[in-house]
Formats: sequence, C-alpha cells, structure tokens
Amino acid sequence: MSEIVAIIPARGGSKGVPRKNLRHVGGVPLVARAVASARRSGIDRIVVSTDDAEIVGVAREWGAEVVERPADLSGDTASSETALVHALDTLAARGLDAGVVAFLQATSPFVDAAALAEGVRLVRDGVYDSVFSAVETYGFLWRRDAATRAVAINHDAAHRPRRQDREPHYLETGAFYVFAVDGFRAAKHRFFGRVGIVEVPDRTALEIDTLSELEQARALAPLLDAPEPIDVDAVVTDFDGVHTDDTVTVDDAGREAVRVSRSDGMGVALLRKAGIPVLILSTETNPVVSARARKLRVEVLQGVDEKAAALRAWAEASCIPLSRIAYLGNDVNDLACLELVGWPVAVPDAHPLVLAAARAVVDRPGGDGAVRALADRVLLARETAPENTPSQEKRSIR
Repeated sequence: MSEIVAIIPARGGSKGVPRKNLRHVGGVPLVARAVASARRSGIDRIVVSTDDAEIVGVAREWGAEVVERPADLSGDTASSETALVHALDTLAARGLDAGVVAFLQATSPFVDAAALAEGVRLVRDGVYDSVFSAVETYGFLWRRDAATRAVAINHDAAHRPRRQDREPHYLETGAFYVFAVDGFRAAKHRFFGRVGIVEVPDRTALEIDTLSELEQARALAPLLDAPEPIDVDAVVTDFDGVHTDDTVTVDDAGREAVRVSRSDGMGVALLRKAGIPVLILSTETNPVVSARARKLRVEVLQGVDEKAAALRAWAEASCIPLSRIAYLGNDVNDLACLELVGWPVAVPDAHPLVLAAARAVVDRPGGDGAVRALADRVLLARETAPENTPSQEKRSIR
C-alpha cells in the first residue's frame, strides 16, 4: 500500500534572512517546527530535504528522515518542485512507495495541523488531486501598470459593493500543499487535476521572508503556540533574577543578602528525587550562590565568563544531550545558553530578548517560585509521557 509522506525542503542558504530555516521562533528552529506540525497532523513518515549539515542534525533529532540534496538543486534559482522530485526519487530507491505528498514550507511557522490533516484526507480519499492552504480575503487588489498608475484587479473601481455583497477570494499562505504523487510526476507541478482549497485561520498565515516577519513570528509565538510538557533530562538555571528577584541588600560591612523562595527549594528536591540533575550557572562568584547551592544540594558553576561554553562542557561530561536540557534564564547574558538547549525557558519579567528566545515562560517571577514552576512542568512531563516512548516532538538541537 502506498504511503503518505511529508517532505520539507530546507536549504542552508537564504538571502533575505541568513540561515533562515534554523532561526528560532518560540524557542524552536523553523525546520523543527515544520517537522512537529507534520507529526501533529498524523503523518508518520516525515522527510527533510537539505544541503546543510546543521539542518540534518536538527531534522534527525526531531525524528525526521533526511534526504541530502545536491548543490545543483540547492541554489537560489532551484525550484521547490526539483527538490520534491529528487526527494521522491531518493525515497523510491529506499523502497518507499509514496502515494500522497504533504509539502510543507519551514518558513511558515504556524502550520495548522488539523487543516493539514484535512488536506491529506481530501487527497487520499480522491476528493481532489491537489490542495493548498489559503486564507479567505475580501480585499480590493490593485497593481501598477507600466506608467506606475494603479489598476484594479479583482474589482470594478467605480463600483464598491459591501463586503457581504462581494465574492471572497483566497490567498495562498505557502504553509502546505498536498497532492497525489502520480499526478505530480506527470504534471511536474504542485497544481494539477482537481485543485482544492483548505482554509486556515488568518493568524497562521504568516510566512517568513524578511527579518521583520521573523520578529513578528517571534512576537506571535507565545500567543499561538499551545503549552507543551517540558520533557527533559536535566535542568540548568541562572541565579540572579531566577532563584532571586534580582535585587540584593548590602550591610555596612559590604555583606550581600538575597531573598529566595522555599517553594523553589521543594521543586529542586523533587527534581533530585526524580533523578533529574540540577545545575546553577552564574557569571558571578558569590558566597550567597555557593550557600544556596549547598542548601539545595545541587551543582554550581560560578565566575563563568562564557556560560554557553561551560554549559556545553557540563552537558558533555554528564552525558546529557543539550536537546534534553531546560535552561531557565532572565537576562541577555543567558541568551547563548538559551540558544543551545532544547528547552529555553524564561521568567515572566525577563528581558524582551530572552522572552523572544524562550520556548516557554513560567508563570512565577524570579525569587517567587520560578524554579518550582519549571520543576512542576518537568515532573508533569515525566508522569504523563508514555513509558519508554520519548516524544521527538519535544526535542531540539542547537
């Protein structure tokens, strides 16, 4: 029986947004978001076609199969269709009989999984030969002629009917296309035969081609992404602004004191009981940090100039993949660590750049239960995950 396969073309190069397919939205690389969307839609065979070694690593970490694309199909002028044909040929050589292809673009960060599943059903059941995602629009469209004068396209400029009296049009979102393989090979194009439209919500229609659109996507991610269980094997935290409220009292002898939360202490104890190691990573060398780490009975690395390098070394020594670590931070000196791990997490009053880099934001501020809030989500993931079945969708690599 022929299979349904999702193919995600993802080049390493990009002019408008350099390394675009690896840029993070909601703390997750764009190519990984596409893989996760395909899996949520119910597609089991997911393939990333790429010419880039780092994208290969991300794709495999998220459970996708990889087709390595040759250089002549990876330039700016290469079409998506050529990448799709190459991927299908490669998969056929591996013994895959693909009957339906779902072509996803990683540059669409908010693929509606339910709509994608509906598109697959419509093609699989023979209702259409090809479908694409689109949003309904009643907009009046114009173009400029050779003299740069405005010319109406989809309406009579002299007659402006009310919205309810106008026929809707549909704008491609670029998020996904689904089609029968035999028809695609014959037509050599994604639109052929009976073409259908799968409507998707306006909020999912953003496509990233510019840095401005990337920033828009990052701003939207906390509003559109559904909360996920934080499935990790280790928790690493900053100290100031995470275990504390980022303030300090100094007595007349210069001794410093901070306020911490007892609930954080319980959260750390529960993590240790579950066998989940905890590390405090701080750029400062301070007796307060040492004392708190001793109280919590956790490892601490202080006086670290390059926090990301220290984190990478600790993870390697502990035999824990970076993709299986949650890092909780609050300020710009945490950004490099947030980029490294599978679960970058922020406190709610973090610096805006940290909030933009986070995959999750805990609901308690630093010094007032932030660590406990993260611990609860990590432990909940352990309790609810199917036994011996780690979710690839919750993993990432940086």
